[in-house]
Amino acid sequence: MDGDRIRNAFRSFFEERGHQAMPSASLIPAGDPTLLFTSAGMVPFKPFFMGEQTPPRRRLTSCQKSFRTTDIDEVGDHKHLTFFEMLGNFSIGDYFKRDAMAFAWELCTGQGAGQFGLPAERMYVTVHLDDDEAYALWRDHIGVPPERIYRYGNSDNWWGPAGLEGPTGPCSELHYDGGAEKGVGQHRVTDGMMTPDELTAMLRSEAAGGPAADPGGCHPNCDNCERFVELWNLVFMQFYQDLDGVRTPLPAPSVDTGMGLERTAAVLQGKPNVYETDLFRPIIDAVCGITGRAYGSDADTNTDKDTDTDTDTDYAIRVVAEHARAAAFLISDGVVPSNSERGYVLRRIIRRAIRYGRQLGLDRPFMTEVADAVIARFAAAYPALTENRDFIRRVIGLEETQFLDNIRHGMPLLEDILHYIKAPSDPAPALLETAGVDAGASDAARAAAAIPGPVAFVLYDTYGFPPELVDEIGRREYGLAVDMDGFNAAMDAKRERDRAGHQITGSMEIVTAYENLGAGRTAFDGYGRTTLESRIVGILRDGAAVGHATRGESVEIVLAETCFYAEGGGQVGDRGVISGPNGRAQVDDTQSPVAGLIVHRGMVSDGDLALGDAVTAQVESERRRDASRNHSGTHLLHAALRSVLGPHVRQAGSLCAPGRLRFDFNHVGAMTPDEQLAVQSLANQQIRANLSVTARETTYTDAVQDGALAFFGDRYGDVVRVVSMAGGVDAADAAAQFSFEVCGGTHVQATGEVGTLVVLGESSIGGGMRRIEAMTGRAAEELFVQQSATLQSIARKLQAPAHELEARLDAYMADADALRRRLAEVERSGLRNEAESLLGRVREVDGVKLVAGATSAHSVAALREMGDYLKQRLDSAVIALGAVIDGSPLLVTMVTPDLTGRGLHAGHIARDAAKLMGGGGGGRPESAQAGGRQPERLGAALDSVVGLVRAGLSR
Repeated sequence: MDGDRIRNAFRSFFEERGHQAMPSASLIPAGDPTLLFTSAGMVPFKPFFMGEQTPPRRRLTSCQKSFRTTDIDEVGDHKHLTFFEMLGNFSIGDYFKRDAMAFAWELCTGQGAGQFGLPAERMYVTVHLDDDEAYALWRDHIGVPPERIYRYGNSDNWWGPAGLEGPTGPCSELHYDGGAEKGVGQHRVTDGMMTPDELTAMLRSEAAGGPAADPGGCHPNCDNCERFVELWNLVFMQFYQDLDGVRTPLPAPSVDTGMGLERTAAVLQGKPNVYETDLFRPIIDAVCGITGRAYGSDADTNTDKDTDTDTDTDYAIRVVAEHARAAAFLISDGVVPSNSERGYVLRRIIRRAIRYGRQLGLDRPFMTEVADAVIARFAAAYPALTENRDFIRRVIGLEETQFLDNIRHGMPLLEDILHYIKAPSDPAPALLETAGVDAGASDAARAAAAIPGPVAFVLYDTYGFPPELVDEIGRREYGLAVDMDGFNAAMDAKRERDRAGHQITGSMEIVTAYENLGAGRTAFDGYGRTTLESRIVGILRDGAAVGHATRGESVEIVLAETCFYAEGGGQVGDRGVISGPNGRAQVDDTQSPVAGLIVHRGMVSDGDLALGDAVTAQVESERRRDASRNHSGTHLLHAALRSVLGPHVRQAGSLCAPGRLRFDFNHVGAMTPDEQLAVQSLANQQIRANLSVTARETTYTDAVQDGALAFFGDRYGDVVRVVSMAGGVDAADAAAQFSFEVCGGTHVQATGEVGTLVVLGESSIGGGMRRIEAMTGRAAEELFVQQSATLQSIARKLQAPAHELEARLDAYMADADALRRRLAEVERSGLRNEAESLLGRVREVDGVKLVAGATSAHSVAALREMGDYLKQRLDSAVIALGAVIDGSPLLVTMVTPDLTGRGLHAGHIARDAAKLMGGGGGGRPESAQAGGRQPERLGAALDSVVGLVRAGLSR
């Protein structure tokens, strides 16, 4: 089976057994702030497992794109990957261990069509030490011989939050035995296999505090060789763990499984490693074609490479292929290079690939060509790669260019560090402080003729300088080598931070206060109405359930049915009033803290409310209409942005408030004014067309198949609502629709109700993400009124009609520029005269000419200009000029190049002189500036320069 057949066979196998196939979620887990990337197949299903949302079906299956940062620096050996595809089947309170095991065994060893047909005698199973149930099921129900069932402890066969509250449970793994020959040269094969009983006895002895034992023979989780491949991990979420670590059985145990597509392909295709499979060979062939290098000479023999400095050909080719694949998928999902979070990781892998490409002899941009091979290989399974091809190529191309620029910018920093280590002087380079290296460490590095490891790490981490490049430059030009131990220690610390940032269990906590209400699901009937008769079924005060609430108390009220919209999809929660027979509450916000439950947060404003009261729920209708206009406006903006900028644009967040809207999206650069205008014009064109806005309910899968844009991070349930904006007789035809999205928010009935949409501006929000802000409806009208009033006010002040304002302002600005130029020339002339006067007061200090004096300069630039003029006139001199600018004393000092070698340093002079003014400063040996807080002490600071020059000459 090739990779595509494996993917399809897995999906079909579970669909035939009642599972709903779910599309892969984005690599950006938009609905989960605890994760940087979607790092496992279960990540998109966390809200289903947690009860926050109702799953579309209790049995699900998927092939999930996944990305992990923990192995970046190991990529290039024969097994580590950053991007991978995770096949999985999931039971959310449906089947449990018996069926999960049966499914896995049947698919792996079955001989039917679409089954993998692996020899059963080569399959080994692992279970948790204390999971006797799983052991018995594998042995008695599945028929796995006991000699192929191994028990392990928590580190290998337990899943769940460490020290946190949430679901947890044992796991069971299926391992494939590649044969004893896999251990040749790496493991003591002569010791044979360690029996399950021997391993269990050893682990129980260690758990009881006994001495750690050498396992001797091989076993499925052996770390000393590559005999076994872990194919499939079955996680049994069986218990709920509280904050005290107490575990109680879950009422509806669940199953989460994961099978790596790449590993599975290697086993089924009989390949020695994942890079030999059809998932990678086309990409590797492309790299070979670009570089002219052959792959495979050491693919089987040099499989223990795990250092970032390895330079063998196969290793480098694997790095380029893997990182290009990962980069293409990340960019397609909206990640762009930056200096933080996801963008930083993308930048890091692109630059690592470029570095290894250079080791293969590539001194030109090449990554876009490799990305083309990735897109060609995976476009059938992931069509978004083709849709975003131009965007992927553009982002990678820009990053390659910027990497070369960074090398040029980083070289001066490296030169400063090398010069400082070789010949120390003050001030020390700022890079030392950034790297956390103090003067003592610098002295030690100097004595050891070494570049501090943390410094090399910062150059690598921030500027992309490979440590071997730093080492090469240091050795060649300064005789300084990189302290690789220190570099590796800093790298290890970085990896630990990465691992900490990619734990997928940190937010698996359950909010029990709402569940304990016993209120069940809240029926929402608010799309077509803003008033509703209902009944109070729950009241919370200070997080605890109560029977009633009285005037002045802050409460959360749950109704059996409500017309209040709970915040979601970017739309703010409704406000309004809940009125009962004995009192009323003012609702300030509406939220849905757990799946299906809507709570109304506010304060009892009159009388009291009690459980069971019949009440009237009334939404602030005008506020709702304003929010609905803006929500419909975000859909129009989204469609317009995709039309103008390209289909790579994806929603990354939004706000639909009554007074304004904002829409966050991924894009590689700032929008031009013409692009902003084009987006605004296209959106308003569709508003004037008065497109019909319709909504219908369907399944998530059907919605996506019909072409609706959906964002898995928004946590859709079994039934979703799709909103269409289209016109004419073909309004139901997806091809004729301007906008078609999965959305649970409230909207207008026709786009004409939006009124008009005004784009206020576009800006960066970091990490390759942009934000566009706009107004619609009443707020847009108010903006027009305000701007018109402002325009009329300016017209009155300038005594010109509105249509002549631009010409009048241009004339005023031209006059102002001319006046500024004349004033500058007058000032320059006056300062030139002052400079000539200072030349008449030149003094000598131990044979060095010194000019020091106060001036009438109004800016630092003017002081520097005077200093440059005096340097030209004197050829060799120390110059110190001062002025009081905006109430603060400022100094500029200069030392001609011939004097810096005699111990004179402009930065030291400026720094020490400024101390007399209550300030400080510094700079380079030839030029510096300083400031202070005591303008009356400027003269004393200038007088001190004589002594500072003498002191410098005496050193």
